Amino acid sequence: MADYDLAIIGGGLNGVSIARDAAGRGLRVILLEQGDLGAGASSASPRLIHGDLAGLERRRFLRVHRALAERDIWLRIAPHLVRPMRFAIPAHSDERPAWQLRSWLLLYDRLASRNGLPASATVDVTHHPVGNALKRPFGTAFEYSDCVVDDSRLVILNAVDAAARGAVIRTGARCTRAERGATWRLVMIDRGHRQVVTARALVNATGAWTASVAETVLRQPPPNAAIVQMSQIVVRRLFDSDNVYVFQNSDGRLIFASPYERDFTLIGTVGRAFRGDPAIVATSAGDVAYLCDAANRYFRERIEAVDVVRTVSGVNMAMGPASQRSPRDGAMTFDHGRGKAPLITIFGGDVTTSRRRAEKAVSKLTPFYPMSARWTARTPLPGGDFAWGRFENEVDAARERWRFLGEEQARRLVAAYGTNVKTILGEAKDRADLGPSFGPELTGAEVRYLMAQEWARFPDDILWRRTKLGLTMPPGDREALAAFMAKAT
Repeated sequence: MADYDLAIIGGGLNGVSIARDAAGRGLRVILLEQGDLGAGASSASPRLIHGDLAGLERRRFLRVHRALAERDIWLRIAPHLVRPMRFAIPAHSDERPAWQLRSWLLLYDRLASRNGLPASATVDVTHHPVGNALKRPFGTAFEYSDCVVDDSRLVILNAVDAAARGAVIRTGARCTRAERGATWRLVMIDRGHRQVVTARALVNATGAWTASVAETVLRQPPPNAAIVQMSQIVVRRLFDSDNVYVFQNSDGRLIFASPYERDFTLIGTVGRAFRGDPAIVATSAGDVAYLCDAANRYFRERIEAVDVVRTVSGVNMAMGPASQRSPRDGAMTFDHGRGKAPLITIFGGDVTTSRRRAEKAVSKLTPFYPMSARWTARTPLPGGDFAWGRFENEVDAARERWRFLGEEQARRLVAAYGTNVKTILGEAKDRADLGPSFGPELTGAEVRYLMAQEWARFPDDILWRRTKLGLTMPPGDREALAAFMAKAT
């Protein structure tokens, strides 16, 4: 008998979503990740949960409708991570005509469900807060509703829920060989130790490494796909309104400028073909200039490359141009036969459709295992057991219970952990009860929680994926954090 029903190689969003779905259906699951969860493209997404307005231009009406349905599901099951926002598209005289934008948005409203999000509207930016940050020639903008998400936290909480349902999550575990027969025999190096496990089925969810893992580890033909790099930039906060700006660029792309970690703005995304080692990816000077120029067409306050605080880049596999599949859907193949244990290869796709993508992948295995029904659309992620409209109430409740919390600190904790913030703060009466401080917000209690419950091993795991506090933490506090984690290991 095999050790596991399903083994998954890769701890990005696709991998952990499949692990959660499969574990919740009763399968014995193990996930192997050679580094940290979500360390690749899954932490470098545009951070949007949306129907894809541009899909209407390509007449992908059904895909837009399905994505909007997934948006509603995410609001229900992850109200702490997914936040409704108003998106604003300034009308530009050199781009799509205003009537076309308005028509898109009316159709967008019709394709969405009646879930309480405000409908689209036309605004006069000369008398509306959305216009304060824009250059004066813009007189009209169009607002509509969509959502933003903390992508790296989404990865982590899928893994946390998978583990709570029995899945084994191994970070720092590299699969070096997979031998296929009636079952899979996997050889891995787990923190320097060689181990062997067996599984009845295998998922290759290694993102940008999909082809190389297929060739060298699985000894299977690689998928016919390209590697694509997506890049964004982080700059100081460019606007005070609580909006996401959508800019039509001169090449037809839509560029998003989003509020980011209170004091910053995230601008993206630009994509290009990638060659090289996926572990070494950096935003080029040309991509930085492109995003600065796109923002400078609209924002009153100019930004240059020197103003970029941080760049965010990730690479992933994508189907070639001959494919009729939408890049948002990702790609999946299923291979099995007499004497050949099942193999699922999955890569690409956006955050919005990740839950549904995982559900379809696990459902491929229903002929091989007895398993329970699909369930992830109805069950909240850890900490998400409240209605999305009550987020502010949760922040107020946290401040009432832990009176030493400031509003911004309470908001950050609830946005990251939801109702599970009580697991971190416990019965603390003041900040000193939480242990040493690292920067203005991170405490020893939170660090211990992240190490014990969320597989954080190194400072970067905490500073850039479990949180984004690396943007503001002084170097001395980073060194103190590293020393604290070394002692706590």
